[in-house]
Amino acid sequence: MRRQPILAKSRLDASRMAADVEYYLQLWPRQLPSRYFYDALGSALFEAICRLPWYGVTRAEDRLLHAHRDEIIERAGRIAAVVELGSGSGEKLRTLTLSPARTGTVTAHLIDVSPAALAAAARLLADVPRLSVVTHEAEYDEGLDLFAREPRQFGTTLALFLGSNIGNFDRPGAESLLRNLRMALARHDRFVIGVDLVKPESALMRAYDDPLGVTAAFNRNLLVHVNRELDADFDPLAFTHRAVWNAGESRVEMHLVAARPQRVRVERLNLDLALDAGEAIWTESSYKYEPEDVVAMVERASFRCESQWIDETDRFALTLLRAV
Repeated sequence: MRRQPILAKSRLDASRMAADVEYYLQLWPRQLPSRYFYDALGSALFEAICRLPWYGVTRAEDRLLHAHRDEIIERAGRIAAVVELGSGSGEKLRTLTLSPARTGTVTAHLIDVSPAALAAAARLLADVPRLSVVTHEAEYDEGLDLFAREPRQFGTTLALFLGSNIGNFDRPGAESLLRNLRMALARHDRFVIGVDLVKPESALMRAYDDPLGVTAAFNRNLLVHVNRELDADFDPLAFTHRAVWNAGESRVEMHLVAARPQRVRVERLNLDLALDAGEAIWTESSYKYEPEDVVAMVERASFRCESQWIDETDRFALTLLRAV
């Protein structure tokens, strides 16, 4: 019999989205928060991006997880709970929890802003032996707060932050999130983080501006999401996708660029926008790291590095840490 996941109440309501869109669209440069990429279509497009030959993050991390999952599980000891930030499809957690080194019953807490991704992950994990799933549709800090309120079971917690999701935060934001994660854990709990590393600009541009245009569709779908939820009239085809490598900040930036002068109405906000040709809306930043920078950042949040593994083919780091 397939176990049904426990679905936590949604934490991302329409009023929050309205407030965010109203605020960020009136900044200069104009912005839209990347959290709103992940409606049902956006989640599906991101899963497609992860399978593109030019996007090596998922394959590199998968290779490292398969190679080192037994060591990760053994070092964590008797795992009672897993908390994963940005669970996506659930495939990475499935890889870890199917390790023959795992013993006992585990409760997995999945934290993601995408209800579609949470539902897909819960389905994928439903047949993993001795694993129960709780989903939290929430941003990371709020989801960690919900997890921390749960009664603690005997055993350790294994925290996961994979897929280089840390790269969507600027440096202060990343360190703040890591400190909040540490506060949700106990001493000797383990933490695994997967981080994309600095690589040649040409490789980064192929990953973030792929020849098939899947990333461009993912970016434009943000406007489709805003149109649907806030009764706006953005024309997605009137914007081009632009990805640039900002070497000084060590980040890839994604933008939607107005192809012509246009006026946009966001009815539910009573907001009118005038955009010039060439004017950009900044939609995402993806920071890249060097291996030693990953360790230094996480250790500042009261973790200690136990192992770090590097995939040199696609320049990706998987790091195992202990809470101290």
